[in-house]
Amino acid sequence: MKPAAFDYLAADSLDAAAAALSRAGGDGKVLAGGQSLMPMLNFRLVRPSILIDINRIPGLAYIEATDNAVRVGALTRHHAIETSPVVKAHLPVLTAAMQHVAHLAIRNRGTIGGSLSHADPAAELPMMALLLDARIAIQSYGGRRTEQARDFFVGSLATSLGEDEIVTDVEFPRLAPGTGWAFEEVARRSGDFALAAVGVTISVRDGKADQVRIGMMGVGETPLRAPQAEALLSGRTVDGALLDEAVASVRSVVEPNSDLHASGEYRRHLVGVLARRAIETAWRRAIGDLQ
Repeated sequence: MKPAAFDYLAADSLDAAAAALSRAGGDGKVLAGGQSLMPMLNFRLVRPSILIDINRIPGLAYIEATDNAVRVGALTRHHAIETSPVVKAHLPVLTAAMQHVAHLAIRNRGTIGGSLSHADPAAELPMMALLLDARIAIQSYGGRRTEQARDFFVGSLATSLGEDEIVTDVEFPRLAPGTGWAFEEVARRSGDFALAAVGVTISVRDGKADQVRIGMMGVGETPLRAPQAEALLSGRTVDGALLDEAVASVRSVVEPNSDLHASGEYRRHLVGVLARRAIETAWRRAIGDLQ
Protein backbone atom coordinates (compact mmCIF):
# COMPACT_ATOMS: atom_id res chain seq x y z
CA MET A 1 0.00 0.00 0.00
CA LYS A 2 1.05 3.59 -0.52
CA PRO A 3 0.43 6.73 1.53
CA ALA A 4 -1.71 9.61 0.35
CA ALA A 5 0.27 12.49 -1.16
CA PHE A 6 1.94 14.91 1.26
CA ASP A 7 4.52 17.67 1.28
CA TYR A 8 7.89 16.98 2.90
CA LEU A 9 10.17 19.23 4.95
CA ALA A 10 13.59 18.25 6.30
CA ALA A 11 13.77 20.68 9.23
CA ASP A 12 17.21 21.89 10.32
CA SER A 13 16.10 23.33 13.67
CA LEU A 14 13.39 22.88 16.27
CA ASP A 15 12.10 26.36 15.55
CA ALA A 16 11.69 25.51 11.86
CA ALA A 17 9.93 22.23 12.66
CA ALA A 18 7.59 23.87 15.18
CA ALA A 19 6.81 26.71 12.76
CA ALA A 20 5.94 24.22 10.02
CA LEU A 21 3.67 22.31 12.39
CA SER A 22 1.98 25.55 13.39
CA ARG A 23 1.36 26.49 9.74
CA ALA A 24 -0.11 23.03 9.09
CA GLY A 25 -2.89 23.78 11.56
CA GLY A 26 -3.07 20.28 12.97
CA ASP A 27 -2.56 18.58 9.62
CA GLY A 28 1.18 17.90 9.96
CA LYS A 29 3.11 14.89 11.27
CA VAL A 30 6.64 14.67 12.67
CA LEU A 31 8.97 11.99 11.32
CA ALA A 32 11.64 10.70 13.72
CA GLY A 33 12.26 6.93 13.58
CA GLY A 34 9.07 6.32 11.62
CA GLN A 35 8.54 2.80 12.96
CA SER A 36 4.92 3.54 13.87
CA LEU A 37 4.22 6.45 11.53
CA MET A 38 5.22 4.80 8.24
CA PRO A 39 2.83 1.84 8.56
CA MET A 40 0.04 4.24 9.51
CA LEU A 41 0.80 6.33 6.44
CA ASN A 42 0.88 3.29 4.17
CA PHE A 43 -2.46 2.04 5.49
CA ARG A 44 -3.80 5.61 5.17
CA LEU A 45 -4.78 5.66 8.81
CA VAL A 46 -3.27 9.14 8.84
CA ARG A 47 -3.20 11.54 5.87
CA PRO A 48 -1.10 14.57 6.80
CA SER A 49 -0.69 17.46 4.40
CA ILE A 50 2.98 17.72 5.36
CA LEU A 51 5.59 15.39 6.87
CA ILE A 52 8.24 17.20 8.92
CA ASP A 53 11.47 15.22 9.20
CA ILE A 54 13.44 16.14 12.35
CA ASN A 55 16.34 13.71 11.86
CA ARG A 56 18.69 16.44 10.63
CA ILE A 57 18.19 18.65 13.66
CA PRO A 58 21.45 18.59 15.66
CA GLY A 59 21.63 17.93 19.38
CA LEU A 60 18.55 15.72 19.80
CA ALA A 61 20.28 12.32 20.19
CA TYR A 62 22.10 11.92 23.51
CA ILE A 63 22.05 10.23 26.90
CA GLU A 64 23.60 12.12 29.79
CA ALA A 65 23.64 11.80 33.57
CA THR A 66 23.10 14.84 35.77
CA ASP A 67 23.34 14.96 39.56
CA ASN A 68 19.81 13.66 40.02
CA ALA A 69 18.58 12.39 36.66
CA VAL A 70 19.32 10.84 33.29
CA ARG A 71 18.36 13.02 30.33
CA VAL A 72 17.64 11.44 26.95
CA GLY A 73 17.24 13.38 23.70
CA ALA A 74 14.15 12.74 21.60
CA LEU A 75 16.07 11.30 18.64
CA THR A 76 17.90 8.75 20.79
CA ARG A 77 17.25 5.30 19.35
CA HIS A 78 15.84 2.46 21.44
CA HIS A 79 18.99 0.38 20.98
CA ALA A 80 21.16 3.23 22.29
CA ILE A 81 19.09 3.28 25.49
CA GLU A 82 19.20 -0.51 25.73
CA THR A 83 23.01 -0.60 25.51
CA SER A 84 23.84 2.61 27.38
CA PRO A 85 26.15 2.13 30.39
CA VAL A 86 24.71 5.34 31.87
CA VAL A 87 21.17 3.95 31.76
CA LYS A 88 22.30 0.58 33.10
CA ALA A 89 24.11 2.20 36.03
CA HIS A 90 21.28 4.52 37.10
CA LEU A 91 18.07 3.03 35.62
CA PRO A 92 18.59 -0.74 35.23
CA VAL A 93 14.84 -1.37 35.03
CA LEU A 94 14.78 0.75 31.86
CA THR A 95 17.61 -1.30 30.37
CA ALA A 96 15.65 -4.48 31.07
CA ALA A 97 12.44 -3.10 29.55
CA MET A 98 14.16 -1.99 26.34
CA GLN A 99 15.20 -5.56 25.59
CA HIS A 100 11.51 -6.37 25.05
CA VAL A 101 10.88 -3.65 22.47
CA ALA A 102 9.98 -5.29 19.15
CA HIS A 103 12.98 -6.55 17.14
CA LEU A 104 16.54 -5.25 16.82
CA ALA A 105 15.89 -3.69 13.41
CA ILE A 106 13.08 -1.61 14.93
CA ARG A 107 15.10 -0.74 18.04
CA ASN A 108 17.87 0.54 15.75
CA ARG A 109 15.51 3.11 14.19
CA GLY A 110 12.75 3.80 16.70
CA THR A 111 13.23 6.85 18.94
CA ILE A 112 12.21 7.69 22.48
CA GLY A 113 10.46 10.87 21.37
CA GLY A 114 8.50 9.00 18.72
CA SER A 115 7.44 6.23 21.09
CA LEU A 116 6.25 8.64 23.77
CA SER A 117 4.40 10.81 21.24
CA HIS A 118 2.73 7.77 19.63
CA ALA A 119 1.54 6.69 23.11
CA ASP A 120 0.79 3.06 22.33
CA PRO A 121 -0.68 1.58 25.54
CA ALA A 122 1.22 -1.66 24.87
CA ALA A 123 4.62 0.03 24.40
CA GLU A 124 7.42 -0.16 26.93
CA LEU A 125 8.72 3.42 26.89
CA PRO A 126 5.45 5.15 27.84
CA MET A 127 5.08 2.75 30.77
CA MET A 128 8.67 3.32 31.88
CA ALA A 129 8.18 7.08 31.72
CA LEU A 130 5.16 6.74 34.00
CA LEU A 131 6.84 4.25 36.35
CA LEU A 132 9.96 6.41 36.76
CA ASP A 133 8.07 9.73 37.10
CA ALA A 134 9.75 11.14 34.00
CA ARG A 135 9.50 14.76 32.93
CA ILE A 136 8.92 15.32 29.21
CA ALA A 137 10.26 18.52 27.61
CA ILE A 138 8.17 19.90 24.75
CA GLN A 139 8.92 22.60 22.16
CA SER A 140 6.35 24.62 20.24
CA TYR A 141 6.34 27.69 18.04
CA GLY A 142 5.42 29.66 21.15
CA GLY A 143 8.10 28.35 23.48
CA ARG A 144 9.09 25.42 25.69
CA ARG A 145 7.27 23.63 28.48
CA THR A 146 7.64 20.49 30.61
CA GLU A 147 4.97 17.87 31.26
CA GLN A 148 4.95 15.17 33.91
CA ALA A 149 4.52 11.69 32.42
CA ARG A 150 1.42 11.13 34.56
CA ASP A 151 -0.27 14.03 32.73
CA PHE A 152 1.17 13.36 29.27
CA PHE A 153 -0.74 10.18 28.33
CA VAL A 154 -4.45 10.89 28.02
CA GLY A 155 -5.76 7.94 26.00
CA SER A 156 -4.90 5.21 23.53
CA LEU A 157 -2.53 6.83 20.98
CA ALA A 158 -3.37 10.21 22.54
CA THR A 159 -1.22 12.66 24.51
CA SER A 160 -1.39 16.20 25.81
CA LEU A 161 0.78 17.44 22.92
CA GLY A 162 -0.61 20.44 21.08
CA GLU A 163 -0.85 20.58 17.29
CA ASP A 164 2.45 22.47 16.99
CA GLU A 165 4.38 20.73 19.79
CA ILE A 166 7.37 18.36 19.57
CA VAL A 167 8.94 16.26 22.32
CA THR A 168 12.60 17.33 22.63
CA ASP A 169 13.95 15.35 25.58
CA VAL A 170 12.98 13.25 28.57
CA GLU A 171 14.38 13.43 32.09
CA PHE A 172 14.25 10.30 34.25
CA PRO A 173 15.04 10.78 37.96
CA ARG A 174 17.85 8.41 38.92
CA LEU A 175 17.02 5.47 41.14
CA ALA A 176 18.50 5.77 44.62
CA PRO A 177 21.41 3.40 45.36
CA GLY A 178 20.15 0.03 46.58
CA THR A 179 16.74 0.35 44.92
CA GLY A 180 15.31 -3.01 43.92
CA TRP A 181 13.74 -3.30 40.49
CA ALA A 182 12.09 -5.78 38.14
CA PHE A 183 10.41 -5.89 34.75
CA GLU A 184 8.14 -8.72 33.58
CA GLU A 185 6.41 -9.01 30.20
CA VAL A 186 4.47 -11.65 28.29
CA ALA A 187 3.94 -11.62 24.52
CA ARG A 188 2.83 -14.41 22.19
CA ARG A 189 6.24 -14.38 20.48
CA SER A 190 9.44 -12.48 21.05
CA GLY A 191 9.03 -9.04 19.52
CA ASP A 192 5.21 -9.11 19.47
CA PHE A 193 3.11 -6.54 21.28
CA ALA A 194 2.89 -7.26 24.98
CA LEU A 195 -0.27 -8.90 26.28
CA ALA A 196 0.69 -7.38 29.63
CA ALA A 197 3.78 -6.10 31.40
CA VAL A 198 4.68 -4.88 34.88
CA GLY A 199 7.61 -2.82 36.13
CA VAL A 200 8.41 -2.33 39.82
CA THR A 201 10.92 -0.36 41.89
CA ILE A 202 11.24 -0.70 45.69
CA SER A 203 13.58 0.85 48.22
CA VAL A 204 14.08 -0.44 51.76
CA ARG A 205 14.09 1.55 54.99
CA ASP A 206 14.44 -0.11 58.39
CA GLY A 207 13.83 -3.50 56.78
CA LYS A 208 10.52 -2.46 55.25
CA ALA A 209 9.43 -1.52 51.72
CA ASP A 210 9.69 2.17 50.88
CA GLN A 211 9.15 4.33 47.79
CA VAL A 212 7.24 1.56 46.01
CA ARG A 213 6.29 2.12 42.37
CA ILE A 214 4.31 -0.28 40.20
CA GLY A 215 3.71 0.38 36.50
CA MET A 216 1.60 -1.64 34.06
CA MET A 217 0.91 -1.70 30.33
CA GLY A 218 -1.29 -3.60 27.93
CA VAL A 219 -4.20 -3.57 30.40
CA GLY A 220 -5.74 -0.15 29.77
CA GLU A 221 -6.06 2.74 27.34
CA THR A 222 -2.83 4.24 28.73
CA PRO A 223 0.09 2.97 30.78
CA LEU A 224 -0.99 2.70 34.40
CA ARG A 225 0.29 2.92 37.96
CA ALA A 226 -1.14 0.94 40.86
CA PRO A 227 -1.25 3.52 43.70
CA GLN A 228 -3.35 1.39 46.06
CA ALA A 229 -0.94 -1.54 45.80
CA GLU A 230 2.02 0.84 46.18
CA ALA A 231 0.52 2.21 49.41
CA LEU A 232 -0.34 -1.29 50.60
CA LEU A 233 3.29 -2.44 50.31
CA SER A 234 4.90 0.70 51.74
CA GLY A 235 6.13 0.39 55.31
CA ARG A 236 5.74 -3.39 55.40
CA THR A 237 7.92 -6.46 54.97
CA VAL A 238 7.07 -8.26 51.76
CA ASP A 239 5.95 -11.86 52.33
CA GLY A 240 3.53 -14.28 50.70
CA ALA A 241 0.42 -12.92 52.39
CA LEU A 242 1.29 -9.34 51.47
CA LEU A 243 1.98 -10.38 47.89
CA ASP A 244 -1.50 -11.88 47.71
CA GLU A 245 -3.00 -8.59 48.88
CA ALA A 246 -0.94 -6.58 46.43
CA VAL A 247 -1.86 -8.81 43.49
CA ALA A 248 -5.56 -8.54 44.34
CA SER A 249 -5.19 -4.76 44.50
CA VAL A 250 -3.44 -4.61 41.12
CA ARG A 251 -6.13 -6.70 39.47
CA SER A 252 -8.89 -4.56 40.97
CA VAL A 253 -7.73 -1.36 39.24
CA VAL A 254 -7.35 -2.64 35.67
CA GLU A 255 -10.09 -2.99 33.07
CA PRO A 256 -8.41 -4.61 30.07
CA ASN A 257 -10.11 -4.80 26.71
CA SER A 258 -10.66 -8.07 24.88
CA ASP A 259 -9.22 -8.40 21.37
CA LEU A 260 -8.08 -11.09 18.95
CA HIS A 261 -4.93 -11.68 21.04
CA ALA A 262 -6.45 -12.20 24.49
CA SER A 263 -9.60 -11.65 26.52
CA GLY A 264 -9.84 -8.93 29.11
CA GLU A 265 -10.16 -11.53 31.87
CA TYR A 266 -7.00 -13.29 30.73
CA ARG A 267 -5.10 -9.99 30.74
CA ARG A 268 -6.37 -9.23 34.25
CA HIS A 269 -5.18 -12.62 35.45
CA LEU A 270 -1.85 -12.21 33.64
CA VAL A 271 -1.08 -8.78 35.07
CA GLY A 272 -1.52 -10.21 38.57
CA VAL A 273 0.89 -13.06 37.85
CA LEU A 274 3.46 -10.62 36.47
CA ALA A 275 2.96 -8.21 39.37
CA ARG A 276 3.67 -10.97 41.88
CA ARG A 277 6.88 -11.94 40.08
CA ALA A 278 8.04 -8.35 39.67
CA ILE A 279 7.29 -7.27 43.25
CA GLU A 280 9.02 -10.33 44.69
CA THR A 281 12.08 -9.86 42.45
CA ALA A 282 12.34 -6.14 43.19
CA TRP A 283 12.05 -6.83 46.93
CA ARG A 284 14.76 -9.48 46.79
CA ARG A 285 17.06 -7.08 44.95
CA ALA A 286 16.31 -4.34 47.46
CA ILE A 287 17.24 -6.53 50.47
CA GLY A 288 20.33 -7.92 48.74
CA ASP A 289 19.11 -11.47 48.07
CA LEU A 290 19.35 -11.02 44.27
CA GLN A 291 21.69 -9.06 42.02
